[in-house]
Amino acid sequence: MVQAKKIKLLIDDSLLILIMAVLACCGLIYEYLLSHYSARILGSVETVIYAIIGIMIVSMGLGAFAAKKVSNAFQGFVILELAVALIGCCATLFIASIIGFGQTLPHLLAETYQIPMDTRPEGGMIAQLNWLSIQLPYFFAFLLGFLIGMEIPLIARIRETVYGHHLAHNAGTIYGADYIGAGFGAAIWVLFMLRIEISQAAALTASLNLVAGFVFLLRFKHYLRHIKKLLLGHGLLAILVLLVFQYGGSWQQKMQNLLYQDKVVYQTQTPYQNLVFTQRNLGGNLEPIFNFYINGRLQFSSLDEKIYHEFLVHPAMQAAARQNKILIIGGGDGLALREVLKWQPEKVTLIDLDAQLVELFKSPQAVLPAYLAKKISALTENSFNDKRVTVINDDAFITIDKLLQRKKMFDVIIIDLPDPSHPDLNKLYSVNFYYRLNNLLNGDGVIAIQSTSPFHAKNAFISIAKTLKEAKFPFVEQYHQNVPSFGEWGWTISTKLGASVSKRLQNAPSLSVPTSWLTLPLLKSAFVFNKGFYDDINSIKVNYLGSNQLYRYHQRAWERETELPPSNAD
Repeated sequence: MVQAKKIKLLIDDSLLILIMAVLACCGLIYEYLLSHYSARILGSVETVIYAIIGIMIVSMGLGAFAAKKVSNAFQGFVILELAVALIGCCATLFIASIIGFGQTLPHLLAETYQIPMDTRPEGGMIAQLNWLSIQLPYFFAFLLGFLIGMEIPLIARIRETVYGHHLAHNAGTIYGADYIGAGFGAAIWVLFMLRIEISQAAALTASLNLVAGFVFLLRFKHYLRHIKKLLLGHGLLAILVLLVFQYGGSWQQKMQNLLYQDKVVYQTQTPYQNLVFTQRNLGGNLEPIFNFYINGRLQFSSLDEKIYHEFLVHPAMQAAARQNKILIIGGGDGLALREVLKWQPEKVTLIDLDAQLVELFKSPQAVLPAYLAKKISALTENSFNDKRVTVINDDAFITIDKLLQRKKMFDVIIIDLPDPSHPDLNKLYSVNFYYRLNNLLNGDGVIAIQSTSPFHAKNAFISIAKTLKEAKFPFVEQYHQNVPSFGEWGWTISTKLGASVSKRLQNAPSLSVPTSWLTLPLLKSAFVFNKGFYDDINSIKVNYLGSNQLYRYHQRAWERETELPPSNAD
């Protein structure tokens, strides 16, 4: 009899410890899931992720304090798991729906009351709704953290009730299970959850909460009241989880599509980023405009991408003594590569981290609708399929060391990276990175860098030039042009020896290759800035590796200039 009781206690306790480990696994996945999704929709990736995780940790502490108010730990625990599963499963869908509705409402009102689109209502209640929508991730982070924080104290009380006395090592045992479970949660997130849709990840995690609560209910039902209602709750929630797993992704995608002004015609998620093509029909037998977005930020528009790419590529190619060996860093859409190939180089090396992005533009007919694939092929002129092109899918920060070890040298280096809107990108704008590129560039070579907007992010723009100069490039200059899709945009350019680029261009009779937009007089004038533009240059800091100085300049500028995350050039 005594032996049987000990075995029963051991089984019950082992079950409780296992449940605690599973819940810790779920808790960490929810933490990562919500911060990952929030960063995707709100921009400012690093800030949002840290804020979400910080809020959840604090609210977990508050939840632990609040758990003592639960009079029946067994009843409270089952209801708690139902609540965590419900919120965890539906939070991202609810956030997507509210944000989508907030973005669509001004257009609906404008169409209903025939209000001109350039004066559509965006203040008052609509502004408050939009403000509320961007606070929702933080609200759900607090709510989920608060509920998750209640789990450990309740399990601790339940264990002591099961044993019938105070347990000396209760906290140690539970926290041990919690830490181990969290470790498994981190592994599951990295190895599996990142590869599936956010809604499916949320549904699967919620199902673990649901199963844990159901197993607990069956094992300890003699401690519970209203068992039929609890079983009904589990059944209904199980149906909801299945629906979210099956249809949540398409619903979330539809809500996300509302964030774009034009019709979304293709969308995919790579291991690194979300890719979207939109189409704007102009009517009157005019060709549609196709826009390409990465993580919700405009990368190029078929309307004016040639302005950007011609200004990025041709000044450096024209000023270089030779155009034989070219290095492009970024530019996974192949449009800068298209312009480089006009100069008939011997070899072009392109480094881009995202192999799936490159493949999309290399073989668009394999994945895109036929009409869109035809348009992309026309834009890129099949540049990736040129035999002179070598693509390296790797982190450029690491890859350039490998090129240095192989003693590679280049006549021109084109840097076509997104804006430094994330610390991982910030390092690719650092003195360390530019200094190593200096050693890859031939003595009479030229380097050109896309450098964000000199109008909206002036300090960031100037900081790039100062950083390049600090990396032992003596003839650093900057130029700018209006690209309608982006607004005023800028580039930084430098030679290593001899005359500066602007002086070299003065001696050129004309551009050596055909262009669609760029002319030599237009290019020469692009080096001129407005009065007082560089007056504050001495107060602007250089971006050293690890300082995140440029990242901070960029974030402050766009937060000040616009309520929405910035559009990025490629």
